[in-house]
Amino acid sequence: MSLFLIAALPFLGAVFPALLIRAGRNAAASAAGLTTFLALMGLLIHIPDVMNGTVVTARFDWIPGLGLNANFMLDGLGFLFALLILGIGLLIILYARFYLSREDPMGQFYTYLLLFQGAMVGIVLSDNILLLLVFWELTSLSSFLLIGYWKHLPEGRQGARMALAVTGSGGLAMIAGMLILGNIVGSYDLSVILQNRELIQSSPYYLPALILILLGCFTKSAQFPFHFWLPHAMAAPTPVSAYLHSATMVKAGLFLMARMWPVLAGTEAWFYIVSTTGLITMLIGAVIALFKDDLKALLAFSTVSHLGLVTMLLGFGTKIAVVAAIFHIINHATFKAALFMTAGIVDHETGTRNIKRLGGLRHLMPITFTIGTIAALSMAGIPPLNGFLSKEMMLEETVHTVWRHSHYLVPALALVAAIFSAAYSFRFVSHVFLGPEREDYPVHPHDPPVGLWLAPAFLVVLVVLIGLNSAAIVGPLVAVVSSAVIGGEKLPYYSLKLWHGFTPALYMSIVATFGGLFLLALHRRGEHVWNILPRPEAKTIFDAVIGGFTAASRWITDELHNGVISRYAIILIAFTVGLGYYAYSTGTIGVETRVPLPAPIIPIIGWLCLIVATMGIMWFHRNRLLSLVLIGVVGLIVSMAFNYLSAPDLALTQISVEVVTMILLLLSLNFLPTETPWDSSAARRWRDAAISVVAGIGAGGLIYALMLRDFAFPTISEFHLANSYKGGGGTNVVNVILVDFRGFDTFGEIIVLGIAALIIFALTEAVLGTSVRAYLLNRKPHWPQSGDSHPLMMVVATRVMMPIALMVGAYIFFRGHNQPGGGFIAGLVVAIAFLMQYMASGYTWAIERQRFYYHGTIGWGVLIAAATGLGAWFNERPFLTSDFGYLHWPPLEEFEWATAMLFDTGVFLAVLGAVMLALDSLSRFAWRPGMAQEFPMDINPLRDDLAEEQEKAKEQG
Repeated sequence: MSLFLIAALPFLGAVFPALLIRAGRNAAASAAGLTTFLALMGLLIHIPDVMNGTVVTARFDWIPGLGLNANFMLDGLGFLFALLILGIGLLIILYARFYLSREDPMGQFYTYLLLFQGAMVGIVLSDNILLLLVFWELTSLSSFLLIGYWKHLPEGRQGARMALAVTGSGGLAMIAGMLILGNIVGSYDLSVILQNRELIQSSPYYLPALILILLGCFTKSAQFPFHFWLPHAMAAPTPVSAYLHSATMVKAGLFLMARMWPVLAGTEAWFYIVSTTGLITMLIGAVIALFKDDLKALLAFSTVSHLGLVTMLLGFGTKIAVVAAIFHIINHATFKAALFMTAGIVDHETGTRNIKRLGGLRHLMPITFTIGTIAALSMAGIPPLNGFLSKEMMLEETVHTVWRHSHYLVPALALVAAIFSAAYSFRFVSHVFLGPEREDYPVHPHDPPVGLWLAPAFLVVLVVLIGLNSAAIVGPLVAVVSSAVIGGEKLPYYSLKLWHGFTPALYMSIVATFGGLFLLALHRRGEHVWNILPRPEAKTIFDAVIGGFTAASRWITDELHNGVISRYAIILIAFTVGLGYYAYSTGTIGVETRVPLPAPIIPIIGWLCLIVATMGIMWFHRNRLLSLVLIGVVGLIVSMAFNYLSAPDLALTQISVEVVTMILLLLSLNFLPTETPWDSSAARRWRDAAISVVAGIGAGGLIYALMLRDFAFPTISEFHLANSYKGGGGTNVVNVILVDFRGFDTFGEIIVLGIAALIIFALTEAVLGTSVRAYLLNRKPHWPQSGDSHPLMMVVATRVMMPIALMVGAYIFFRGHNQPGGGFIAGLVVAIAFLMQYMASGYTWAIERQRFYYHGTIGWGVLIAAATGLGAWFNERPFLTSDFGYLHWPPLEEFEWATAMLFDTGVFLAVLGAVMLALDSLSRFAWRPGMAQEFPMDINPLRDDLAEEQEKAKEQG
């Protein structure tokens, strides 16, 4: 099975549980299970290649210009993690089917779970760091949904926000580190990066990249001081906890450290940062776990401790430490997933997770007792279980590790952590299952149905089998994975067996076991001391930090983003002026290479008119109507300038936009006061004027200097001119740029235009339901109103012009690909024709004759444009690449047919719909339902005479 399909299957399958939940809970669970099973089978097909050391690849150039390629690779490391993600994921799906209650939306749960599963599979199979970053952030988002699945619980919502804040912040740091790494190597493909160890470690940017990447890894894998988010994620349902904290999310950071080990490890910085962080995390997590009374909290901090153990081993930088780390990742996934599911069973069957309310369950729940005890003893490192083997390998490596010239510090601290690890594991067994039966269980306990204990039982069987015969069961896999981590180099000799003789690691294991029993015996006294000891509370610190950031953000928002546009403008302009002055004073400017052309008198007059109109806007800005007229003058002069400078397309667009915006603004001004009140003091106005003059002179000087010199780089104009007809089939370069070369920009613009119109409509709908509309209808006009609402001459003129305007719009549309015009201008022209009907005959008359909805017009425009772009894919061309050819349909002459016309049709419809929806929305402020006149023309003598005759007939009758 293709790696693309393996990575895509969870995302594709995520749709089905949400849809099939109406068919029943079994249908939703079966859909999720079948999806995961198919992906798992597709992965297992590659076992022969992976075990032979072959790297399976799949490549697709997504956005080559940005180095973003959808490349996947499957080596030993990726295979192991994908196996854990999909294998344990399948068990979790089975477990969740029987764990979740009927009130829980199971279809939604499985959808979230598959989305998270797909993101994790994407991480471990990615061969491009940019693609990996996409999946990395998807894990944060999907885990947020899973942790906050029980929305009715405040702790669930808080835990989800905390996890997202911590892992998301680390992800941002990691993005920067990965970009630095890609810049050092000159490629964003992992397979290329992993071959450039010397180049990376010799770069001056190695340390910043290392720290930023490790921040992402440490936050994701809950390493100190970011460990606090993981226990708060326990508010999620137990299946989520078992999945996230055994095989998936918290392992993502470990995976990335292992993946980058060949190029980042082996330096002093790597050793001290990674191993020290792991060692501290292992110790702190183990100590805290011993004194937690919530079963899931105990397991959560034990997870933190074991994640620190693996991090420490990877930090040592030796090949045997890598083998130990990989082996423990496998072992931890088996016993920890089983333990979490056991905790869920206890909670499910007794009604509590509080250890102090439990005890004596071994006879009431014998199956659960057996599963939980075996898994907990493996976590404690008791032979002959698998946890003992990897714990001994870890202890052996600490003995050979020197930290700051000390041979004893690392093994001593690791031994203390191992003692506490054994203690909390023994507490899990003794305080939950051993002891006398109680009479005050919240619910009378008993073993659950097979659906709940089957998945953890399977994992416990693996715990025992791997412990008894690890060399045969997982030995080849550990070797292949370890070899992939160290870059394919030869592994030193090691042995995965229970007995290695009398070694320091064995003695340390014995001490850890008896030390754990001793701590368990002293637990009550130790708990009393623990409770009275002053210690920082990570959650309190986190809440304080978030509160501080919130207060600072609120202050910045209140001070800067307070709704006063003049303040925004002054800050932006002042900063721009300062930056420009710095660039001018410290930089250099080239020699003039162009000679100014003599200016004819007419352009000079137009330029002076433009200056006068602009100055008039500033001087008379309080008079809204006069300002609008002057703005129209500025737009008209700019249109004339475009035409003078041989840009007829821009001129047509500018003049069309001016007419439309003037009409809409006039309609808006009808509801506003005639003048803007004074809102600035004289001193502030003079200050703003001075800054504006300096900015204007600076911008003008910069433009003048640019026009007198050649550009630093060749312009793209020559490319457009040379390829407009050959590539786009049109001689109008501007139109070809809009519909082909930069069609994606145009596509985005019509979407934005449609969204703006829909927002205007939504705001209008909201306002019409308030008292504002009554105020607008009852207001007194500022100017004398005409007695003729619909002047006869205007009505007649617009009726006559309507077909002419439509014909002009069609002409502009069809000629646009080779002559000035196009869909955008045509849409504005037709919109103006419709606008005039509204103005002349009234809103009521117009909407009674409306035959299509403007919302649909926008939608159809966007869909047609999108469909045209998608059609290029079927021709194996990039999105929105146009095609053209020539047709000959007798008796017509041969003519050109271009797919760009379809795209332009979408632009035309979107522009027309957006303009008309905005007008329709604003017009409703003044519309009085039920007050419509029968005739659109007020002046009609024949109608008046007829009305008088009818009135007299009624009186005589």
